[in-house]
Amino acid sequence: MDAEQQTIAESTSTALADLELPADRYSDRELSWLSFNNRVLDLAKDRQRIPLLERARFLAIFSSNLDEFYMVRVAGLKRRIAAGVAVRSVTGQMPRDLHDAILSRTRRLVTEQSRVFQEQVRLELAEQGIEILPWEQLNGVEKDRMRTLFSERIFPVLTPLAVDPSHPFPYISGLSLNLAVMLKNPVTGSRQFARVKVPTILERFIALGGNRFVPLEEVIGRHLDHLFTGMQVLQHTTFRVTRNEDVEVEEDDAENLLFALEKELLRRKVGRPPVRLEVQDDIDEAMLALLCKQLDVSDKEVFSLKAPLDLTALFSIADVDRDDLKYPNFRPITHTHLAEVETAQPADMFVSLKQRDVLLHHPYDSFATSVQRFVEQAAADPAVLAIKQTLYRTSGDSPIIDALIEAAEAGKQVLALVEIKARFDEQANIAWARKLEKYGVHVVYGMVGLKTHCKLALVVRDENDGLRRYAHIGTGNYNPKTARMYEDMGLLTSNPIITDDVARLFNHLSGMTQEIHYRRLLVAPHGIRTGLLERIENEISNQRAGLPAGIRIKVNSLVDERITDALYRASQAGVPVDLWIRGICTIRPGVPGLSENIRVRSILGRFLEHSRLFWFANGGDPSVGIGSSDLMHRNLDRRVEALVSITNPAHIAEVGSLFDEAFDDATVSWKLIGDDWTPRTLNEQGEPLRDMQEHLIEITSRRR
Repeated sequence: MDAEQQTIAESTSTALADLELPADRYSDRELSWLSFNNRVLDLAKDRQRIPLLERARFLAIFSSNLDEFYMVRVAGLKRRIAAGVAVRSVTGQMPRDLHDAILSRTRRLVTEQSRVFQEQVRLELAEQGIEILPWEQLNGVEKDRMRTLFSERIFPVLTPLAVDPSHPFPYISGLSLNLAVMLKNPVTGSRQFARVKVPTILERFIALGGNRFVPLEEVIGRHLDHLFTGMQVLQHTTFRVTRNEDVEVEEDDAENLLFALEKELLRRKVGRPPVRLEVQDDIDEAMLALLCKQLDVSDKEVFSLKAPLDLTALFSIADVDRDDLKYPNFRPITHTHLAEVETAQPADMFVSLKQRDVLLHHPYDSFATSVQRFVEQAAADPAVLAIKQTLYRTSGDSPIIDALIEAAEAGKQVLALVEIKARFDEQANIAWARKLEKYGVHVVYGMVGLKTHCKLALVVRDENDGLRRYAHIGTGNYNPKTARMYEDMGLLTSNPIITDDVARLFNHLSGMTQEIHYRRLLVAPHGIRTGLLERIENEISNQRAGLPAGIRIKVNSLVDERITDALYRASQAGVPVDLWIRGICTIRPGVPGLSENIRVRSILGRFLEHSRLFWFANGGDPSVGIGSSDLMHRNLDRRVEALVSITNPAHIAEVGSLFDEAFDDATVSWKLIGDDWTPRTLNEQGEPLRDMQEHLIEITSRRR
């Protein structure tokens, strides 16, 4: 850029910074999340594109998502209300008003979910011979079998709890399914409430044979007289409570972090206030009033639905052995640059990576023959001296864990940074941390005040020409199971600049360094927001100077106000901005004078879109990066995140082609205008549009 262009750019930047942005420029993040879950529900409704059992699975995902949302986000909101923190959100709403809006929107969503299940998916499953039956629809033989099953397998594990002067109302654990029972003493005529917890160690939907199922609570409900002998069962129904399940830990020092978290996990089992009560729609008013009083929930927090409650149980139905009702089988393949040309067998990782960087796209590129094999080969290679790795979430039988243990037992220096504060995986991560320590792995438990969310692996190898380092920087967790279901990207490299950055970042994480400057990495909490703001500002300058300008970002969520405002200013300057957002999006595209140049798309499907990609036109020489960070306050301010810049022209073109396809009008997507998401699944002729994930599967299959 010459001096004149620089002057124009600087004056333009100053003018844009002085522009008044409207106060209502943000959408609420919580309501935006509910819109995301509504898109999940759209998939459950899609008869034309989505196989039947996959639609059942999306109903289960919808329920699972909503459980977590209430356990964390709504719980936090209720905590602020209870504490009297009457601070308006960035959208201007008071906490109590926002809570009411969430409850109202949730009521519409779960009512629609129940309708989709009862009137569509359940009936269509029955047409295919997959039936979820109430007790009345079982035949005589099946009822006899269930009576025997109840006596032998169910009755012994049930614990009926009555409420009377000597038995206070029992603690109802979060997300447990329960039977509320009203009893009558035939001698005294007095009435008594009792609760029976539906045991989670038994299958929720009991197989009757021939893909016929009966809910466990139906079997228990028909045998309550066995539990309350001598009493008359007047009525029974099911209910379910959601509680605040977020973990709060006082991090006084890193040494005590593990013990503090273990103590907090014990506290999480009891004493957490309810945030939602789900009841069966046939519940008696008196029984409902009793539950509301004892559980301390308001009428607004009660959701009355048709049985069965808790549709997360549909995960088991979705796994029924009917391949004709599921997505076609897909097997990831070894990346071309990690396979022998003639045999297509996995090549030597270190030989391959000395020749070139490899950009991976999971699940299309096999995780097992790339990232997993990278760690496993390093563990077995006598020339490898050290392995360092971050572990945010991993699977219970992770070969990554086994490889790190093998390396430590072989005498290599092995460092594992285990983030024990990973929400809902805290207990599992504590167990893995202790196991790794037992076998001699150096374990670091994150950093005080920060979660370590970056996805990094570093290998130090002694070679003929000296020590060489190899690294992996990814967008997803080192979890072989989710790697088959999540869409993610990763870079395998021996580039000395990148590996030096990664090595210094590991030293920062495990030692006492205050490193914040890197050459090819942007690292939060110090560098990602500022780095992205600089790049957005550069695009504004290039636009005004007549140079190629454009911004393309793919993340799970966009919430950060400073990034959002910068994108608004870019749009006002005429910079085209494409945002590919899976979940929360608080930016409002298509607003006159503010965001006409911003397009927002969302893509959902058989794989969970999880990669974070950043593309800037940069005057015709695109600046591209991938990494672990979403554009949320927690990622930019309270986590250690890492983005790595990509310079290989083929890799830059690959990332660019993904954006091209995502924003192609021929691709299935959801389009955001203002606050409204509109699905685009059919063309003008009523024919299905191209499913991007299925298209990438086809490309992968042709590669095979």
